Amino acid sequence: MKKPAWVIEKERAKRAASAETVWLFGLHAVRDALMNPARERLRLVVTKNAADRLAEAIAEAGMEPEIADPRKFPVPLDPGSVHQGAALEVKPLDWGKLRDLCQTGPHAPRLVLLDRVTDPHNVGAILRSAEVFGARAVIAPHRHSAPETGALAKTASGALERQPYLRVKNLGDAMLELREMGYTLIGLAGEGETVIDDLTPDLADRPVALVLGAEGPGLRERTRELCDHLVRIPFAGEFGSLNVSNAAAVSLYAVTRGVKGT
Repeated sequence: MKKPAWVIEKERAKRAASAETVWLFGLHAVRDALMNPARERLRLVVTKNAADRLAEAIAEAGMEPEIADPRKFPVPLDPGSVHQGAALEVKPLDWGKLRDLCQTGPHAPRLVLLDRVTDPHNVGAILRSAEVFGARAVIAPHRHSAPETGALAKTASGALERQPYLRVKNLGDAMLELREMGYTLIGLAGEGETVIDDLTPDLADRPVALVLGAEGPGLRERTRELCDHLVRIPFAGEFGSLNVSNAAAVSLYAVTRGVKGT
């Protein structure tokens, strides 16, 4: 029997509404989202133990939590998600427009651009490093990138609430816009002829955007062509390599030494 049109439309609307929300989980991620005034919060589900541990943040947010049985946690999380008895349904954060977020001003901001880095754990770790080293933003394309998810937020350990993670329609176009704004685009590539440490002294007072690709494929051809420099991280061993989140941390350290502000 064919479903009536109104039923099909209702189901479609429900799926669309569901896709527009994110379930954050874990005590750190939930606490920081509760304390973030910019975060639109919809539903808080916690066990009694988690509610006690999050009491201050829950009071700050003014939310009425749903107390759940830890054996039957009623939240649509992936199997194996370590929720620690806390889950919060939210709307994704809106970080605004690229040009507004990345204005250079009197300082020399640092950015991290991710070319098809889809692993949420890598992106979460990069957000943590970006916050530690004072990067202005982490930028990725809408497609073929890690969306804002509970797994990403948990790995970021709260950094998602504070560190801008902006997803743009086209990464190449964003790179062109950033160059117009005065940014130097530095691509990380294992075959780069220049060691990153040799280039950074000349960039202390200039806006810099680090561009990193996914592990394996690396930077796409157009992304490479748009970079002003291709650099590599020196390794002590002949076959040394780093995953993308570690490479981002090392690169951020290299380009933030000697910079007075971001």
